[in-house]
Parts: sequence; structure tokens; C-alpha cells
Amino acid sequence: MKKAMLAACMLLLESMAFAMPVEELTRIQHDWAVANYNTPEDQQEAAFEKLVNRARDLVKRYPEEAEPKIWLAIVLSSDAGVNGGLGALGKVKEAKKLLEAAEKINPDALNGSIYTSLGSLYYQVPGWPIGFGNDEKAEQYLKKALQRNPQGIDPNYFYADYLLENDKPEMALKYLKKAMAAPPRPDRPLADKGRREEVRQAMARAHEMLD
Repeated sequence: MKKAMLAACMLLLESMAFAMPVEELTRIQHDWAVANYNTPEDQQEAAFEKLVNRARDLVKRYPEEAEPKIWLAIVLSSDAGVNGGLGALGKVKEAKKLLEAAEKINPDALNGSIYTSLGSLYYQVPGWPIGFGNDEKAEQYLKKALQRNPQGIDPNYFYADYLLENDKPEMALKYLKKAMAAPPRPDRPLADKGRREEVRQAMARAHEMLD
């Protein structure tokens, strides 16, 4: 009886330990969407800095979980994109290390988001000698993301954006259409709305390139 009660208590503690980061991650996801899509440009820097601190705290408290590392990487990348400057390269390098660490823990975490994020970093960050950017690696990671989540809005959008950056608008449109048709994420309506607007803008850009 005592052994059964001890086992039940251990299971309860494990479930509580897992539930807490899920709830906090949900809030970080939501607040990232607010900062990224619904916050004036002159207020984004402060919003992302607060999110970086919250995500970093979550990683410290749950070092063996992949998901907090992924979201800290996403927030750092967004912060680097908004703020730019000399500190941006350090932020994206840290994001890359976090994603690589998350991959070792659980490569399938968050439906392949590791590979979407790594791929986007590799094609958006400058190449050597300034940064680690590499189009070949970008394509490899983005294709991995699509293998894991072929209908997802994010992997289709980022692969299409990569194709546009490499002057392939016709191929990009194929993936942009898939991104627009992606099933909604009930827990991330604001992120879906913002991403769909980015998809529309990318479609307009692709059509301009084809004209």
C-alpha cells in the first residue's frame, strides 16, 4: 500500500512539474504574438526584452525540457530582428545553440519547430565572416520541418520566404498557398492571424517578381 501511494505521489509530482511549463509556455507564445504583431514598433524592444527574461527563467527551471529552449530561441531571434545593432548577432548565435540543444533532447518537440527556426536563422543571418548564415543548411532544415509538419503554416511560410530570397517566386507560391490553407491552431489565433498577413504580403511579392 505504501509503495502504491509513493508511486502515485511521484506520478502526481511529475505531472505537476510538466503542467507548469506548458501553462507558462502558452503565455509566452501568446505574449510573443502580441509583441510581434500587435505592439507599436517603438514599444517592441521593451516587450521582447521582458519576454527574453521570462523565457530564460523557464529554461533555467526546466533545463531538461526542449520546449522552453525553443521558445527562448524564437524570442531571442525576434528580439534580434527588432533591435538589430551589434547585439543582434550574439542573440541569434545563442538562439542557434539553444535549438541545437533542444534537438538533442527531443527533435520532434513543438511539431518540428526546431527545424523551422534553425532554417530561418540560416537564411536570414549573414554568412561568413560576419555570421553563420548558410543557404544550403537553411534548405536542409526547412525541408526537415516540412517533413514533420507538411501542412503547418510556419514551415510552409518560411520555406516559401527562403525561396523568394533565392529568386524562386513560382515555387514559393506553391508553399504560400499551402501556408494559407493550413489548419488553424485553436490555441494560437493571434499568431495565425499575423502569419496569414505575412503570407499575403509574400504572395504579393512573389506575383510582383513574376510580372
